[in-house]
Amino acid sequence: MNISLNWLKRYIDIDMPVEGICEILTDIGLEVEGVKTFETVKGGLEGLVVGLVVECGKHPNADKLSLTKVDVGDTAPLQIVCGAPNVAEGQKVVVATIGTTLYTPEGESWKIKKGKIRGEESQGMICAEDEIGLGTDHSGIIVLPDNVSIGTLAKDYYQVETDNVIEIGLTPNRSDATNHLGVAKDLAAYLRINNGWTGNVKTPEISSFKVDVDEKTVPVVLENEEACPRYSGVTLTNIEIGPSPKWMQDALSAVGVRPINNVVDITNYVLHEYGQPLHAFDLSKIGNQEIRVKNLPSGTPFLSLDDKERKLLDSDLMICDGAHKPMCIGGVFGGLDSGVTDATTEIFLEAAHFSASSIRKTSTKHLLRTDAAKVFEKGSDPNLTVTALKRAALLLKEYAGAQISSDLVDVYPTPILPKEIHVQYKNINRLIGTTLDKEEVHNILRALEMELSPIDNEGIMVKVPTNKADVIREVDVIEEVLRIYGFNKVPIPEQLKTAISFRSYPTKNNIKERIANLLTAQGFNEMMGLSLIESRLYDNDNGHVQINNTSNIHLDIMRPEAMTSGLLSVAHNINHQQYNLRLYEFGRTYQSAEEEHIETDFLSLMISGSQNKESWRVSSAAGVDFYNIKGWVALLLNALQIDKYQVSELEDEKFAFGYRYHRGDKDVVRFGKVSHSLADKVGVSKDVYAAIFDLKTLYRSAQKISISTTSINKYPASERDLAIVIDETVKYEDVLKVIRKTEKKLITDVQLFDIYRNAEQLGPDKKSYAIRMVFQDQNKTLNDKQLDKIMNNLINNLQSAIGANIRK
Repeated sequence: MNISLNWLKRYIDIDMPVEGICEILTDIGLEVEGVKTFETVKGGLEGLVVGLVVECGKHPNADKLSLTKVDVGDTAPLQIVCGAPNVAEGQKVVVATIGTTLYTPEGESWKIKKGKIRGEESQGMICAEDEIGLGTDHSGIIVLPDNVSIGTLAKDYYQVETDNVIEIGLTPNRSDATNHLGVAKDLAAYLRINNGWTGNVKTPEISSFKVDVDEKTVPVVLENEEACPRYSGVTLTNIEIGPSPKWMQDALSAVGVRPINNVVDITNYVLHEYGQPLHAFDLSKIGNQEIRVKNLPSGTPFLSLDDKERKLLDSDLMICDGAHKPMCIGGVFGGLDSGVTDATTEIFLEAAHFSASSIRKTSTKHLLRTDAAKVFEKGSDPNLTVTALKRAALLLKEYAGAQISSDLVDVYPTPILPKEIHVQYKNINRLIGTTLDKEEVHNILRALEMELSPIDNEGIMVKVPTNKADVIREVDVIEEVLRIYGFNKVPIPEQLKTAISFRSYPTKNNIKERIANLLTAQGFNEMMGLSLIESRLYDNDNGHVQINNTSNIHLDIMRPEAMTSGLLSVAHNINHQQYNLRLYEFGRTYQSAEEEHIETDFLSLMISGSQNKESWRVSSAAGVDFYNIKGWVALLLNALQIDKYQVSELEDEKFAFGYRYHRGDKDVVRFGKVSHSLADKVGVSKDVYAAIFDLKTLYRSAQKISISTTSINKYPASERDLAIVIDETVKYEDVLKVIRKTEKKLITDVQLFDIYRNAEQLGPDKKSYAIRMVFQDQNKTLNDKQLDKIMNNLINNLQSAIGANIRK
């Protein structure tokens, strides 16, 4: 956002260098990104003076050139060779003396030098309009009125202004600072409190507004009050389209707005003055002389101002005429068929307050990031529409000869009142970090035009102006107090106090660092997903933490779980032709439960693509599978020396299948193949395998690294396979419990190597597990008799405990 210093000083009378103003703006939370100089004429007409042509004759060596002598006042007349056909003795002209820098229409500079033209010395140049940036005419030199004094500086005659333009990086929450008056009020508040300034912010005079003739009232029908809480308008006739005044053109040019004509320039001027977007409709093009604010069916064609046909969304708020024909995308962009042209003589001028979320969605979907949309997205002042209309109407009367031909139309079904916020003094001092007395707090709030009502000795009720859409809580009011009080006035303690603390190893950071180093060494890349996500990706809103995100309304909830966020990163990489993915993320999920919010730290792993990189040595055709993700899980848990957990089959709709390692009801990790329905929802068509760790459980379970050694068992191991048929309701964890309980010492490993389902062979709701067990004794070789005894006990226990049948 650009703020013109000359424009700003129309409202606040201060004598302060631009550097000082920038320092104050930064201190009150308006980040100054830079200052640039704006000149109404390139080069500022420096070195150009008014001269009198005292002699004019033909050049002796060139018929089309004249040899002149020009008196510029402070030296002997200058001999200048001139090629203009209209030069004559006795004229007052603009002279560029030797050393003057001029600019081409493309902005390239060149310097006037003493030289000879066709053998005659020339000591300057008599200028045409286009040669000094005052126009495009090159048919002849500029001839000034006779009453202009010789030696007058051209920049004084043409009243050339130099302006400082402050570039501000406006944050999304500063809806009150989208305009010059808003910045002036903030600046005035700071100066009153910190510099003893006693002036007032001068607002434009609008009390002279009155209806000239009430004969062209345009009724307004508001069909969507939620998207447009207020709609105001006025009709103006007898308009003469032409250029706006030079001062207005200069002001708009300084802030980067191209002047067009008096009507358009006035609407843009009021926008940058008040922060209230306006839109002018050609009255003759409004069907049935009626305005309807409504939504149209999705796919409705609309020819916009840039001569492009756009297909509307059913969420786009449209300004239509009485025949329901769309004329404008409300608050975003005008239509080609209803706009002001050079032939326009009557207009309907609109000023409205639109919902920030509605505007953001529409402007984003249609890629229309207009100045008006940017203001509405931050939250315009709903109680400013009538004031802005009166200001614009009076300017149109003055500079376009307009006649106000209707009373103000103002449809405002549910007026938006200033918010009332209870502020406690102790919270002000606690959050700011210093002690402010009550009167100082009151003065700051009054300087910000906030109304105060006493409650008790502990606090006050503050009524917040409606132009501050972001100030909705006590902490927001305290931030306003701090901005004006001054961040730099908060004392920095001279002593640093700290307590010696001890944390047992490993700490949370140690564990995270160990995990990150391990995964990175194994070829994983760390991803960082947003904590915000779109609610449309979820079928319901159970437990979602909703947010009012005016910067991007699509990211409207905090992410409730880790899987979808991770899949968005997978989709992003696949869309950028990165197919073999090994990704991990440390993040946090957010859920709402009754009166509290629950935050859960997680570690997620995502793998997809081929198992191996393309190489002549190995095949890259084999894709990653369940055992790859299981292997990564095992590697990570082994590295943290976590080996005590329960195993269950995964029952989670986000996974097609998988396992859950847990300690009681606390998850250690859930891993498996991501369900295709979830992957498809975010645009991933390839197989993805994921693991979601609960970091809190990892922190509690991780052990201090200890290294121990044991001799390799010199006695051979024996294997036995067992196939059992069990009910679908029986989990692998139940089977494993029976096996471990039957023989704790000699069974060193258990592997589930097959799961088989066939209703015809096994019966309905039955499944078969094929299990391999490894037996080994540290002191002797096991014989068949010992193994058979264990297997018989195991079979009996499986049959009695879980109803297993042995497949022969």
